[in-house]
Amino acid sequence: MTPIAITFLLLAIALVWGGLIASTIYLRSRPERDDYPPGAADDHREDVAPIEHDT
Repeated sequence: MTPIAITFLLLAIALVWGGLIASTIYLRSRPERDDYPPGAADDHREDVAPIEHDT
């Protein structure tokens, strides 16, 4: 391997593993969302769903 190839290999490894570590730290600090958009869990959309017919 050439020195420039090794440099890019180390850069790619640092980028991938650094991103993984940074996202892990971020998710540990904010594990759940505080607000959900409309249509999230338990909004009773099944009450206004289209009628299903047996054919």
